[in-house]
Amino acid sequence: MSPEVFEKIVALCKRRGFVYPSSEIYGGLSGFWDFGPLGTELKNNLKAAWWGRVVHRREDVVGLDSAIIYNRKVWEASGHTKNFSDPLVECKKCHQRQKSEVRSQELTCPSCGGGEFTEPKMFNLMFKTHVGSTEGEEGLAYLRPETAQGIFINFENIVNTTRLKLPFGIAQIGKAFRNEITTGNFIFRSREFEQAELEWFCLPKEADKWFKYWQRERIAWYGELGMKKENLKFREHEDKERAHYAVTAFDIEYRFPWGWGELEGIANRSDYDLRAHGLKYRDEETGEELVPFVIEPSVGIERSAFAFLLDAYEEVRDQRSEVRVVLKLHPKLAPYKVAVFPLIANKPELVKQARKIYSALATRNSLLPVAWDERGNIGKRYYSQDEIGTPWCVTIDYQTLEDNTVTVRDRDTTKQERVAVGELPSYFLENLS
Repeated sequence: MSPEVFEKIVALCKRRGFVYPSSEIYGGLSGFWDFGPLGTELKNNLKAAWWGRVVHRREDVVGLDSAIIYNRKVWEASGHTKNFSDPLVECKKCHQRQKSEVRSQELTCPSCGGGEFTEPKMFNLMFKTHVGSTEGEEGLAYLRPETAQGIFINFENIVNTTRLKLPFGIAQIGKAFRNEITTGNFIFRSREFEQAELEWFCLPKEADKWFKYWQRERIAWYGELGMKKENLKFREHEDKERAHYAVTAFDIEYRFPWGWGELEGIANRSDYDLRAHGLKYRDEETGEELVPFVIEPSVGIERSAFAFLLDAYEEVRDQRSEVRVVLKLHPKLAPYKVAVFPLIANKPELVKQARKIYSALATRNSLLPVAWDERGNIGKRYYSQDEIGTPWCVTIDYQTLEDNTVTVRDRDTTKQERVAVGELPSYFLENLS
């Protein structure tokens, strides 16, 4: 995948309303992004697809939505206040900081050109905040850098209220914040993002079996949503890069334009977190108490959305040999599933019938988000919908007025077929999978 594709995707995201730089009218803020109308739909679709596969398809996984700010003792117990950090060096001339690993690749400071740096010092990546009216040590708190701890500190609550038995999982999707020193590559590395995390609790002796199970399960999810197999691989973490809580960790990596990069992490957290918080599991039948091991698949929603956009991006030539863009997103992920428009926008009878069909599709089935478009000629409307990934376009023409059928055009093949208006919902729902 060429670097040019990266630039084209970034431009497309801004132009068509997927992603905007946050605070743009004031010069922006590095590492923060706003998701526009189409980006919001794409993210929501991704979260629904993850939740559907990880939670709704299973009887052994339940969900949680915990607070963003916890008592800071949570982070002291979990080890984040001591271990969640990166080594930084500081330029002695301009005092700009950067990761020591980046510094080792550069001879001069990228900010001022200076060549003298301090020795590496550890910098904690958690955002600090204060709770209450004072800003002293008493009110110190942190924005969560991961959603997992919310699951762990609610472990006993959930076991007591659901009566789940090992093995079982607790899932959560929510915001996380990391004060990354080096951001970049668009939304690949940012300071505010959403995580979809599963904490799978199991017997210690079965941890390796479940670790392999969730490796297979998670990489299959990407294939289910149409991601190309050749763009995915597993990579095991080296000892020096593993998180302080992990005994084993693998990344599912994606072939980004700049090379392979982490898409999702799968870690064996052992019993580290539950022991840190003094929590146990008690089997009601046998009375046995134990501390379960935890297998954790964790994916960033924005990062995976970016990968799906890259994977779906194609440039094709039309009949006039002009290059145009088609986003071949899986129908489950596409912001709009269907676009409806009249063949000719200045013919009231066609517009009236098209509006009627649009309203029927838009109001009767929440699984089929529908777009309305009457701008330009029919060809430009098709190409416009192709560019944002809409799988099907419905055109209302003069034959519709005669026999109540419409033309349905497929995004990927550009083939068209006549479908009765009354059959449209079932037609799309059958092809949605």
